[in-house]
Amino acid sequence: MRGFNPQKTIMVSLWISMVLFLVSGSTELYAGQDEKISKPGQYRGYSDPLYDQWVRESLYITVRDGTKLAADIHRPAINGKPVGMPLPLIWVHTRYHRANYTEQGDVATYMGNPALQKILSHGYIIAVVDVRGSGASFGTRGGIFTPEEAGDTYDIVEWFAEQPWCDGSIGMYGGSYMGITQYIAAGMAPPHLKAIMPVFAMFDLYAFAYPGGVLQDDFMLGWSDMVKRLDQEIPTPHVDEDPDGVLFQRALKEHMGNIYPADIVDSAPFRDSYSDVVSSDIYKEWSPYAYLQPLNQSNVAVYTVAGWYDLWPKDALLWFQNIENPQKLIITPWSHSMGSEGWEKTVHPLMGFEFEFSLSTECLRWYDFWLKGIKNGIMDEPPIYYFTTGESEEEAWSFAQAWPLPETKSVFFYFREGHSGSVNSSNDGLLATQAPSSFGTDSYTVDYTATSSETSRWTDGRGEGFWYGDMSSNDEKALTYTTDPLEQDVEVTGHPVVSIWAASPVEDGDFFVYLEEVDSDGYSHYITEGVLRASHRKISEPSFDYIGVPYHRSYEQDMQPLPRNRPVELVFDLLPASNVFDKGHRIRVAITCADQKNFRTPEIDPAPQVTVYRNNDFPSSISLPVIDESGSLSKRAGFVFIVFILLAVILCVILFTWFVRSVRSRK
Repeated sequence: MRGFNPQKTIMVSLWISMVLFLVSGSTELYAGQDEKISKPGQYRGYSDPLYDQWVRESLYITVRDGTKLAADIHRPAINGKPVGMPLPLIWVHTRYHRANYTEQGDVATYMGNPALQKILSHGYIIAVVDVRGSGASFGTRGGIFTPEEAGDTYDIVEWFAEQPWCDGSIGMYGGSYMGITQYIAAGMAPPHLKAIMPVFAMFDLYAFAYPGGVLQDDFMLGWSDMVKRLDQEIPTPHVDEDPDGVLFQRALKEHMGNIYPADIVDSAPFRDSYSDVVSSDIYKEWSPYAYLQPLNQSNVAVYTVAGWYDLWPKDALLWFQNIENPQKLIITPWSHSMGSEGWEKTVHPLMGFEFEFSLSTECLRWYDFWLKGIKNGIMDEPPIYYFTTGESEEEAWSFAQAWPLPETKSVFFYFREGHSGSVNSSNDGLLATQAPSSFGTDSYTVDYTATSSETSRWTDGRGEGFWYGDMSSNDEKALTYTTDPLEQDVEVTGHPVVSIWAASPVEDGDFFVYLEEVDSDGYSHYITEGVLRASHRKISEPSFDYIGVPYHRSYEQDMQPLPRNRPVELVFDLLPASNVFDKGHRIRVAITCADQKNFRTPEIDPAPQVTVYRNNDFPSSISLPVIDESGSLSKRAGFVFIVFILLAVILCVILFTWFVRSVRSRK
């Protein structure tokens, strides 16, 4: 938590004094005027909700290779008739049906989303298009994020721009798959695409399918099964020109030849794997970051939305670090499903207050600026806005100019001998900032039943729940290293990096590391995690900015079997986080060699006994990016920035007031 800041107090006092002066001296000049507010999640006085109706048209758009794609177009309406004037358009390229049938047989569209309703009400057309090979669209899917699908986005944008009801200013919106398709569309650089707002989107396909070289089979199998049923079994409403569903049945036949990730990834375990199934270098051709260079040659503005508990917080930061276009980044505390009950049960205890943020309002600020040219100041703010769990409600949100935060310093917490007395794990070791002085090791017999959660950030990515309970139950199947109760708050914001010196009697093994906060009741809260397969440990130079964390290329030629029973160093990062570990609580690192419910680890019988070293020669540790309070600027940067802007505005108002009064006195 933040302590007393005299400089901040003086600034606040000065600001209050100036406001009081204005209120008392120039109220009459502004009576009746609407207050204008434009800041993250808050927006009024710049544009008005003019429409509370819309009309829907459903049709086929034909792209360059002749494939017909199903589209729903929702236009603002008055008295049941669409508005005549051309308007800007925002569209969603969806993998999950542009429309569905309810149990009662009614048609449910994307306009059931309150955020899209709000945007439309301010004078925007909303369109939703089924990706090829899905929904009511024609086509056969030869994989995921294919060049054909990318080309479709160009054709769709330019088709919209040619319509008389569109003014040619086009944006995109959506999360997850619909977020990824936005980066790809921007990389295709259609001339009329002005701005995108991807929510929770992937950067690197290989790093998701095989994080640290370990197959994320549960997600791949579950997601593939889900979209296969959507493509081939679950009906979707027909377009208007196809009332009898004849065209839909033809499209459905084409879907039967679709290829899904689960059909491919097993036979493509390395980043340079060539897939004979689809005759493609899939991780080179299908990874969203493959479109990074052409994206940077476009003029598309990008607002990336991330969540610390989502699948892809690191990916969001990689996008931000590598995009050169006008851009912003907001990092919320959300998981993939945003404010689900499981997320509230997991994250709210770390907050201490109810979390509220209007993403739809932030969307409106973004599109008003880029599609309508409304000067609302959104691009005058620092580019990064992020949330820290464990902070007070007043200081939980912060602005930042750059990532990693310049005021963080890497603090090493070493695995130590001794017992914390806080958990019944395999070793119950200590975690401390003092390096170990004597030789020591901890032995761990691999427990293949270990798992972080049956409803993890990974299952949440396909809509099957998010909930991390007390991690102590998993810690009992792990090696753990826990600090003494903290003597002061410790804020960690950024990318933890772990260095494990380990030996094994077998040639390979998976190492899962969890960072946890243990409260005064002994409840261990999940914060973040990372994983590495030992044979993938070689560190290489990436072809893009990798935020300074270890990059494992994972080419087949990079594989290094473990030398039997000899220590090797495994260095890898955990997913980024921003959390205050409270005074009196403990920081814990837990290490397992399996996550049964989420990842595929080959089981060896009998289970091998792994040795973790903790001494001067082999100092296993975790490096945490700790905010240096003495030099911290970014936490207050947003506040100071706003204060200076306000002071400048106030000074202008004072001068204007003085001028008006002078003119009046002369009269």
